[in-house]
Amino acid sequence: MAKVNIISKYCKSCGLCIDICPKKILAIGDKSNEKGYFTVVCTDQDKCIGCTLCATVCPDVAIEVYK
Repeated sequence: MAKVNIISKYCKSCGLCIDICPKKILAIGDKSNEKGYFTVVCTDQDKCIGCTLCATVCPDVAIEVYK
């Protein structure tokens, strides 16, 4: 089973990962990081297929995908 890990201290809420996710399981969360950005969260880990598109498109290298 694949798992998405968002490294909140690097996330700037650009939304690129949200747009590219084929399963639409990423969203802007309600907690901010130390820089004041509301970071991305995974809404349903069980639906993740491990495609790594989110990690590939992230300009801040804030996403890790484990299979």
